[in-house]
Amino acid sequence: MTLHLVKLCVGATSIEDLALWQRQHRRRKTRDGKPCVYHPTYQSPKRQAELLDGGSLYWVMKGTILVRQRLVGIEDGTKDDGSPCCHLLLDPGLISVRPTPRRAFQGWRYLNDNDAPSDLKSGKKDQIAVMPMEMRKKLADLGLI
Repeated sequence: MTLHLVKLCVGATSIEDLALWQRQHRRRKTRDGKPCVYHPTYQSPKRQAELLDGGSLYWVMKGTILVRQRLVGIEDGTKDDGSPCCHLLLDPGLISVRPTPRRAFQGWRYLNDNDAPSDLKSGKKDQIAVMPMEMRKKLADLGLI
């Protein structure tokens, strides 16, 4: 069964900010040489097999889940200061999801597949996908989408 993670995106205020920051600071390759980005976290997830069976990391920005990245690996690593941590290896592609309000929390949380927000389709068929991100967030905060 697929399982996901949800985490607060601290410092980035938009999907574009997150993409730029990851390109500038968190690029690397997986053990098999594929490009990825990584996110350091204190705790290593215990349910790794379920996470790596198609799971994603859903990012919460300003109180709303807005985007996800597919998990491609989980490895031991070190933080910038040299202390040990866990590296969540992520596909560099960011996939916009239906804006979903989420209260603040520390660390990450598991997210069941049936509770995960659906992806926004690209193109003109999905009217939500063509809205500016701020408008999508405000409508989600009001419970209208």
